[in-house]
Parts: sequence; structure tokens; C-alpha cells
Amino acid sequence: QLQASGGGLVEAGGSLRLSCARSGSISAITTMAWYRQAPGKQRDLVALLTSDGDTKYADSVKGRFTISRDNAKNTFSLQMNNLIPEDTAAYYCNLYGRNGAIWRNYWGQGTEVTVSS
Repeated sequence: QLQASGGGLVEAGGSLRLSCARSGSISAITTMAWYRQAPGKQRDLVALLTSDGDTKYADSVKGRFTISRDNAKNTFSLQMNNLIPEDTAAYYCNLYGRNGAIWRNYWGQGTEVTVSS
């Protein structure tokens, strides 16, 4: 029910915009987030946006990445600027919301981001 897109290969200093499209009957969304997982490492939170508009960023991306939502399009995005090789990872979108009476986490498939030096 989540479809991530926008990954690719970019040189250091470049930008990418990841998008996550929501489909199906997910309502009462409390948080939307992006995580990333580099090879051999755990999946870590990159950015989070609450339904109230509060945001949280990993220290390593503060000032470079921005999470936002487009309610009309049922999407949320991650604008990534000034990319560095350490940003190379598979990026996963995540949403916590309700489908009927069930609250749960939803995950999109990973989209690969590769930053060359």
C-alpha cells in the first residue's frame, strides 16, 4: 500500500527527491517516515513527520534533507540535498495508521540511492 520511488545514482553534492505514494484504505495516519539501510547495517530512521506537522531528523541529515507531505496526492516525500557518499543506502518509506480497526506500520519497498564521490 506504499510505493516508493525516486532513487538513483547521483554525484556527491547532488540532489534527489524520493516519493512515497499511498493507496488503499489507510486512515488516521499518525506518522510518516523515511528509513535507510546500508549493506550490512541496521535500518535507521532518517526523517519523520507527524500528523501535527512536527518533524524529526537524524543528526547526519539535518539541514540537508526535508520531509514533506502532499495530502491531495496521498504522497509524502524526502528532498535530499548536498548528498554525500555516506547517504548511499536503500531507502524505505514508512507510515503508521489505521485500516478499519487495525493500527499498524506500513512499509514501502526500498528504493536505492547511490552517491558517488
